[in-house]
Amino acid sequence: MAVLFLLAIPVWAEPAKPAPKAPPKVVAPETVPHPIALFLSSMCGDGKQQVTFKAKAVGTRFFFEEPGGVTIYRWDNGGYTKEDFLRNTTLAKALKKYSASSDGAAGTELEE
Repeated sequence: MAVLFLLAIPVWAEPAKPAPKAPPKVVAPETVPHPIALFLSSMCGDGKQQVTFKAKAVGTRFFFEEPGGVTIYRWDNGGYTKEDFLRNTTLAKALKKYSASSDGAAGTELEE
C-alpha cells in the first residue's frame, strides 16, 4: 500500500514555478525641461538609436561617460564648454584624474 502512495505523489505534485522577476527600475523624472528633452532626443537620433551614458557634475565641471570614453566640460559664461575627452576611460577614472584640479564644490550625480 505504501508503494502505491509514493507513486501517486509525482502525479499530484506540480513542478515548482520560478519566482517572478522584479520590474525594471524606472529612472525617468516626473518633468523634463524642454532643452534637455531636445538634447536627449537628438542623442537618440529621434528615437532610432538607444544610448547608454553616465554623468556627474562636480564643481564647475560636468563629466559625461559613454562607451567610447568620458567627455569633460567646464562651466563657462552660463554653459558648459568641452574641455577634454578621455578615450577608453570610465567616469570613476576621469573623476579621479580631475579631482586634484577640482574646484572643491560638491557635485550632483545625474547617473542613468
